Amino acid sequence: MAELARVAQASDAPVGARVPVGRRVRVPKTAELVAGQLRRQIVRGELEPGDALASETELMGQFGISRPTLREAFRVLESESLITIRRGAHGGARVSAPDPDVAARFAGLVLEHRGATLRDVYQAAAIMEPPCVRQLAGKANAAVVARLREAVDAEKAALDDPLALVEAQDAFHALLVELTGNQTLVLLCGMLRYIVDRANAEHVAASAGSEEHRAQALKGHRAHVRLVKLIEQNKAEEAEQLWHRHITSADDVVNAVGAKTVLELID
Repeated sequence: MAELARVAQASDAPVGARVPVGRRVRVPKTAELVAGQLRRQIVRGELEPGDALASETELMGQFGISRPTLREAFRVLESESLITIRRGAHGGARVSAPDPDVAARFAGLVLEHRGATLRDVYQAAAIMEPPCVRQLAGKANAAVVARLREAVDAEKAALDDPLALVEAQDAFHALLVELTGNQTLVLLCGMLRYIVDRANAEHVAASAGSEEHRAQALKGHRAHVRLVKLIEQNKAEEAEQLWHRHITSADDVVNAVGAKTVLELID
């Protein structure tokens, strides 16, 4: 009970904070407080991926709560993919690393609910990715260039496999952002790439094997190869412009498949 009281106290407004008269203050449920405490431990690395949480009996005693309340807290964390629950005699809760795909899926649902189009997503990518390319070209070193070359080599090996090629080319886009080292950009661009990946997969399924699709795939691959050369040569402005044109042209191709370009991500 003392542990739960400490958690509840930590969630209160700062001492002296004034709450407007007539404003309703929502008191967190006990299960939410417990989930919040365990969530903080996971995010701060106090509990690491693969770690088993203490038994239900121990956690109930630690927080001074009932089994239904603890299981409700578990359901909250499980819905956030921060723990996995194994049933049975040797079961229990184990910690999972925060998964960016969970955020991406939720963002996709919000965009779909708002009636966002694929063009919205590509325009956002065209705003975010080219400056990353410019940054890379301005500070490129042998290690960065080597990783990019490995990525375009993987594309080349997949040129005759449409689905594998889509995965390889999407991985190249993700690598460009990853190599900047900016974790905020990595997360945000990763959310966009998740949505674009879904759109690309549908486009490939509809056009795989056609001469038009192969020509587009080869054009994209050549753009990636050219980009790596520009980055290696530290031609930042040219690299940024090339990448903006590349993303914009991909937007035009996908949207040309049909008039309806509203996101449809729900399986």
